[in-house]
Amino acid sequence: MPNRPIAGRYELLEHYGHGGMGDVWRGYDAVLDRPVAVKLIRPQSVTTPELAEEFAKRFRREARITARIQHPGVPQVYDAVLDETYDHLFLVMELVDGVPLTAYINPARPLPVSWAVAVAAQVATVLSYAHDVPVVHRDLKPGNILVARDGTVKVLDFGIAAMLRTDVTKLTATGSPVGTYQYMSPEQVRGGHVTPQTDLYAFGCVLHELLCGRPLFTGDSDFQLMNQHVNAAPTPLRQLRADVPAALEELVLHLLRKASEARPADVQEVYERLRPFLPPPGEQTVPEEAGPAAVPDPTGIFRHPYAPRSRAGTSTARSAPVTTEERPAAPVPLPDTLRAQIREVHAHYAALMEEERYAQAAEVVGELIGPAARALGSENKMVLGLRRRRAFSRQLAGDHRAALPEFEALAEAYGRISGPRSKEALDSRAQAARCRGELGQITDALAGLREVLGIVRSVDGDVSEDAVELRRDIGMLLLAQGRTAEALSVLEPLHEDLCLVFGPDDELTVEVAETLAVIRLDLDRPSPSA
Repeated sequence: MPNRPIAGRYELLEHYGHGGMGDVWRGYDAVLDRPVAVKLIRPQSVTTPELAEEFAKRFRREARITARIQHPGVPQVYDAVLDETYDHLFLVMELVDGVPLTAYINPARPLPVSWAVAVAAQVATVLSYAHDVPVVHRDLKPGNILVARDGTVKVLDFGIAAMLRTDVTKLTATGSPVGTYQYMSPEQVRGGHVTPQTDLYAFGCVLHELLCGRPLFTGDSDFQLMNQHVNAAPTPLRQLRADVPAALEELVLHLLRKASEARPADVQEVYERLRPFLPPPGEQTVPEEAGPAAVPDPTGIFRHPYAPRSRAGTSTARSAPVTTEERPAAPVPLPDTLRAQIREVHAHYAALMEEERYAQAAEVVGELIGPAARALGSENKMVLGLRRRRAFSRQLAGDHRAALPEFEALAEAYGRISGPRSKEALDSRAQAARCRGELGQITDALAGLREVLGIVRSVDGDVSEDAVELRRDIGMLLLAQGRTAEALSVLEPLHEDLCLVFGPDDELTVEVAETLAVIRLDLDRPSPSA
């Protein structure tokens, strides 16, 4: 792992895992303030400067080709970086929040047919776009397929097998083969020519496993697997699971034919043969078609195609940041190590906020919230402070949908421990209302801000810093609703107060004056010549 940012901008934050082709890290793009996935490629064949130069060319070529696959099921490739020594080769990609397909496969409980087909149909759609470039995946397997939180299937690692040329059977110095053999086509095992039909064979292996819960072939060694792919006949699915439709069994057997030209003509044909088994639009899930409990439902995009995203507050994906599992019965004294970690996180957070790296600042404090809550209690003041920082940084990053439930949870927590009229509780309520305004929930936002303003006025008066900001925000929200007269009744006295207390050149005074000037143009009234 490099000890400095890659290409001066990509920081490696958390190691996700590793495989035959490279390590995957959760990273951060310091230029665009966004999380990324960084794949560190292992170029096992690069042993001389000449091979390094050839690999560099191939690496860039394949990265560019992969970036041409324009489909939401393919994580975007943002960058391809090679260091000067060729020891570190990186692909920087879209970071996908999802569940690997391996989590869906259980021999004791095969997936409902609709779930298996919904995954397969989405993979087929992705392959159709890739094969049109043309790009052959070469390493399609459950570990390279994710189901995102909304049920969208993502196919990972396009082009990486081509970069490393792992479609050709290789032996290490010990005589052991290198590669993934449970999903490898007979022509790949033999080291033959790779075509889109190669992906169709692997696709058949994956669909077989989704429907019956076990791999197509199993063996004690890679050589045994290789031999089975070349010579052994697949077991028909209906012998393993009686409720698989005969047409699906026939499709899988067609995909698994040994000769590549004997498989379906293309992936579009495969999709058309899958279509009759997809749930139709508007159909609700019945109990017998319910899939695993803790994973996203891949049938949703077919049941509700082009549906809008869930309303704020109705999605389980974004809940209150600290759960009841993080609440011990009695908080313990603050350990020295945790105290040091909190101090370090605060310093790191401040530096990131200073650099306007808001999304990363939210991640930095978020990583400590769980451990701190388990040690101290979720409503300990230090934990609440971390939660406030995360909410503020998410709000500044423009992620109001994520910040809203955090501010609402904070308002409740501060109301319990400090009182509903405490500064922390009122501030959290005001920020939640501002998030609602940004999300278009203006009526609710106005109600929230007015409630807070009433309390602030009774305590601090009309021209405190909090009061004038609340008055300004209320006026602007009234304008957004087209309630110009009401907005004037709020902003005109606010401007007078600001001139008197802060002066006409104060930044907020000037802002309100400019807004009033536009209102007084009376743009909604038709001109005399109209």
